[in-house]
Amino acid sequence: MNHIQLYDTTLRDGTQGEDVTFSVEDKLKIVERLDEFGVHYIEGGWPGSNPRDMEFFKRAKDLRLEHAKIAAFGSTRRAKNRVEGDPNICALLEAETPVVTIFGKSWILHVKTALQISEEENVEIIEDSVSFLKSQGRELIYDAEHFFDGYKDDGAYALRTLKAAERAGADVIVLCDTNGGTITEELAAIVQAVRKEIRIPLGIHTHNDCELAVANSVAAVRCGALHVQGTINGYGERCGNANLCSVIPILQLKLGYRCVDERRLQKITELSRFVSEAANLAHRKHLAFVGESAFAHKGGVHVSAVMKSPRTYEHISPEQVGNQRRVLVSDLSGRSNVVYKAQELGIDLNGRSSEVQEIVDDIKLKEFQGYRYEDADGSLELLMKQRLSDWREFFELEGFKVIIHKESREDEPVSEALIKVRVGDEIEHTAAEGNGPVNALDNALRKALEKFYPELREIHLADYKVRVLDGQDGTRAKVRVLITSKNGHETWNTVGVSTDIIEASWKALVDSIYFHLVRTGAKAEVPT
Repeated sequence: MNHIQLYDTTLRDGTQGEDVTFSVEDKLKIVERLDEFGVHYIEGGWPGSNPRDMEFFKRAKDLRLEHAKIAAFGSTRRAKNRVEGDPNICALLEAETPVVTIFGKSWILHVKTALQISEEENVEIIEDSVSFLKSQGRELIYDAEHFFDGYKDDGAYALRTLKAAERAGADVIVLCDTNGGTITEELAAIVQAVRKEIRIPLGIHTHNDCELAVANSVAAVRCGALHVQGTINGYGERCGNANLCSVIPILQLKLGYRCVDERRLQKITELSRFVSEAANLAHRKHLAFVGESAFAHKGGVHVSAVMKSPRTYEHISPEQVGNQRRVLVSDLSGRSNVVYKAQELGIDLNGRSSEVQEIVDDIKLKEFQGYRYEDADGSLELLMKQRLSDWREFFELEGFKVIIHKESREDEPVSEALIKVRVGDEIEHTAAEGNGPVNALDNALRKALEKFYPELREIHLADYKVRVLDGQDGTRAKVRVLITSKNGHETWNTVGVSTDIIEASWKALVDSIYFHLVRTGAKAEVPT
């Protein structure tokens, strides 16, 4: 079984992606997670390029890593500098990392246009830089930048630059598809050709501009590359880098290569989500293997089959990568979706009972009206339980009024809500102000109910989203409101739909409160 070296560049190449940024603390935490997962090399950044990376390398010296080696990244020396005095080379050494990664030019276009030096001088720069860093006791990884474009332009010269790095003592030579434009078949052919010329281990570094970064990385390994560079979640410049969260399970689960310990592979979804959180980015639902939708089933025929055998619609078991199966309920659902979801929510629902078809019909009608239950499990659970014989109402609305008034152009608008509810034989009539009409309505409803249900003091609104469903209708359009609520240990989503944003919000608010009351088994405390 071939072992693959994993080289993570999330902290350097990944941060070149739009909207991706990490603090020093973030980077240190990610290093610890990557090490725990079993990554072999972690590229920490470019020493000397910015204060954040300088601080990172300073603090990274104190980390006690079990598996990974930290690598400092930089370029070969500048044309007019002596290698021992080149500021970039000196910064790489000052980082005091066991591994140094440098990139050099493979493409004559860059040699002549970007560097504006001779072909011979570029070769000397590569050999000089690699040789000097090796003489300082560093493990040296050489990134052949723009290699595939360079090879297609002038294969003999591109190979000459690699041989200079090999001759100077590089430990690994990495072939880079820097522009991300190489098609998989031609990339594989080039890797095979290089394999015949270079004796030391080869690596692969791909970008995703043609949506081929993962496929190209896998193809390179199958052609002999033993070192794979990439980023968590595919973060990186332009369209991103090869996504290690896809590359690793493909190589290990599909092709039999050894990347990490099998038990650690089950942590890859957790790692993916941790890095998203550190980057302050929403975790992409549709990522292969690790996305929330990777093992989500919506069509009724699919769910029916999966309940009999997951292999019918799942290419691997989600547990192998630490993910989980999800069944979505929508207007495409059948009885199987509802039964599966009921089991997931802890609802005792007989698959052959009449309630199942009634629930299916309710869902289809509601979704036709604009409801969406895929992201609103709270409302879905209530919809199911309302069809069961033990359902009861916690309160009845007698009416509400929302008033918004603005005294002048300069004044902020003031919102006030008046509400009347009945709990048993008691009627409560209250009013409250709020930061906008929905907040005022929320405050008034809670104020009216908390004397009967004091457990409502435990919950608070965590998020509020409005989606316009029929934009062409302008201000007459129907809207869908999604509310996220929390009670300290649990989070749930509820949904409401109406052409009136206040009414849509009311429906979502009521569901949010009902969900908590149902879950806690609340009973009204009617004052005597």
